[in-house]
Amino acid sequence: MDYRHEIKHIISPGDAAAIRNNLSAVAKIDPHAAEKGYYRIRSLYFDDPADTALHEKLDGVNERRKFRIRYYNDDLSYIMLECKMKRDGVGCKPQERLMLDEVKKIMAGDIGWMITGKKPLLTALYVDMKTRRLAPKTVVEYKRVPFIYGPGNVRVTIDWAIRTGPPREFLNPDGLTLPIEDDVTLLEVKWDEYLPGVIRRAAALRSRTPTAFSKYAACRVYG
Repeated sequence: MDYRHEIKHIISPGDAAAIRNNLSAVAKIDPHAAEKGYYRIRSLYFDDPADTALHEKLDGVNERRKFRIRYYNDDLSYIMLECKMKRDGVGCKPQERLMLDEVKKIMAGDIGWMITGKKPLLTALYVDMKTRRLAPKTVVEYKRVPFIYGPGNVRVTIDWAIRTGPPREFLNPDGLTLPIEDDVTLLEVKWDEYLPGVIRRAAALRSRTPTAFSKYAACRVYG
């Protein structure tokens, strides 16, 4: 499993505009965002009755993981199951494709079928749902501008308009959501072995203080 470095910074809308301009000169925008210059992400996060994933994030536990199901630009024909994992300050995100009817079953608590296929990540989610009583907890929605840069396998994203809603609204792109308490614009930079100086300069990373801000934790303020 390939782990990647990641840093986050809370920035102002003015900073975001400047960084987008800088990055446009040295990096490429992700092809999936080419039409509008951004895309919308809608995720369903899982947690157990003790809110372990939430507390591990808030407490800065060194090794942790959380499951989520995600789709983009209101497109329910392409849905991904992901497990975001962190260890020793680096992270990875194994993924598997899910069909819409499978997501509906999971949300309805119909999970016995999850161990009959050839999807190890889906099986891992089943085990946690059975043993730890993992269940859908909240919807996290936001808009994202993504840039990619080949050397270092760099990905730079700017997220804003973060909103939250109840799990039952996940598969309804027009379902009820509410803005989080603070209007946050978030810069995230991810890379493999090294981060090229040109990206550091374009994002002015040396002058910024990293943050441990979590969209999931911010969205749990309502439940």
